[in-house]
Amino acid sequence: MSNIDSSLTHTHREIFQQPAMWRETYKCISEKEKEISSFLSTYCDNDVTIIFTGAGTSSFIGNILTFILPKHHLYNIKSVSTTDITTHANVIFQKEKRYILVSLARSGNSPESIAAVDLANSICGENIAHIYITCNAKGELVKKAEHKNVLSLVLPPETNDKGLAMTSSFTSMLLASALIFDMPNIKAKEFLIGVLSEKAEGMFAEYKDKTAEIASHNFERAVFLGSGEEKGIAEECHLKLQELTDGKIICLFDSFLGFRHGPKAALNEKTLLVYLFSEDDNVFQYERDLVIQINQQQKPMAQIYAAHKKRKIENIVFDMEMIPKIQTQTEYDVILYVLVGQMLGMFKSMELGLNPDNPSVNGKIARVVEGVTIY
Repeated sequence: MSNIDSSLTHTHREIFQQPAMWRETYKCISEKEKEISSFLSTYCDNDVTIIFTGAGTSSFIGNILTFILPKHHLYNIKSVSTTDITTHANVIFQKEKRYILVSLARSGNSPESIAAVDLANSICGENIAHIYITCNAKGELVKKAEHKNVLSLVLPPETNDKGLAMTSSFTSMLLASALIFDMPNIKAKEFLIGVLSEKAEGMFAEYKDKTAEIASHNFERAVFLGSGEEKGIAEECHLKLQELTDGKIICLFDSFLGFRHGPKAALNEKTLLVYLFSEDDNVFQYERDLVIQINQQQKPMAQIYAAHKKRKIENIVFDMEMIPKIQTQTEYDVILYVLVGQMLGMFKSMELGLNPDNPSVNGKIARVVEGVTIY
């Protein structure tokens, strides 16, 4: 166990400040309602392709939004990481087509963040517009925002996480992205963001200690499963636990149905399984069937789930059920699922004697990626 008090770390503060950051993020976006609406009315129509991009955690935001935004009748959406744009821009962009490139970046200083914008401009010329969503007002990305076809949105400075792992930056950028593409209804969202924040505060209070207890189990692997937008959250959860433990815990993520097709071979008696159950009862049937099959074949060391409401599966006893007490649903409730991955990552990091703010003992990973040469 680390001799560092977790409550004194940046990571602890940045995880538990998130409900307040969501309220501040809403305020930031709503105050720019006219600017955002004007930009979208100019550049966003049925003929434009919206591409969400970022690296690492930032890229997972687009993977989630491709399932969320169609609910707002936005269908021409792609999620492509800056790391893929940097190497394969000519495959992703066609100069005769129109795009909005939404660049998501905590610091805005990653080499690929800048390269992706420059490459997109070089191919598309006047056929591309940009939205920058970042947490760092002094980042290189913000410095590129002087052109009329660029909308630059800098989130509250507290979201620019100082710890290695992206936590409040991730959820705040995800929330901001969802909000800006539903600006006609922005006034009505304030109540929902309040409900979302209250749910998170309640979940932290109720499940913090139990999550720490689960993290003390001697598991060597962890698998996070989710369907649809929850799969993108599972992707983020798996990275949080793996990077905060410096790779000592090897993590996987997948959809419930996808996990059957080979990845299930990774399960053993030293595995922690985290299920992110869908609110859709039809989808849950597929998820339930996999849980039953897993327990018949290879029972893992521990099983926990996060869900919008209590889920019962016959003959299955879960080690923790993470459910918000407030049952009023919001369209942003998927964000709550990431809390279990964030807390598990922080507590397991401490359990392994690491500093969650800087868990990479040999400098394998850094807060801002290093060593990338753009060619």
